[in-house]
Amino acid sequence: QMQLVESGGGLVQPGDALTLSCTASGRTWNSYAMAWFRLAPGNERELVAGITWNGGATTYADSVKGRFTISRDNAKNTVYLQMNSLKPEDTAVYYCAARYARSYSDTPDDYGYWGQGTQVTVSS
Repeated sequence: QMQLVESGGGLVQPGDALTLSCTASGRTWNSYAMAWFRLAPGNERELVAGITWNGGATTYADSVKGRFTISRDNAKNTVYLQMNSLKPEDTAVYYCAARYARSYSDTPDDYGYWGQGTQVTVSS
């Protein structure tokens, strides 16, 4: 089993920045590609950003390109999502997910482990 624990969500104003963290325990961290998904009311869960097992490649949703950055620290078993220039439409519950593969996928069912989610609300 792998446990994923997210932190860093909160209420911010448009234009603000926020960093989410997700720390893993219980499995060989380096064997997993990691991703951040989000779920907003009335929407399907969507891939926000993904990163390969070694951090060598990343992917982003078009809506967050240039504003969000995903990174990982394999020594700390932690993946981060740096979110800049936040917009009201970024409001959602953000989930960290782990996939037992070298690369990410945009399909939620391809991920075997999920965190509990952290709420991000962008509002003035």
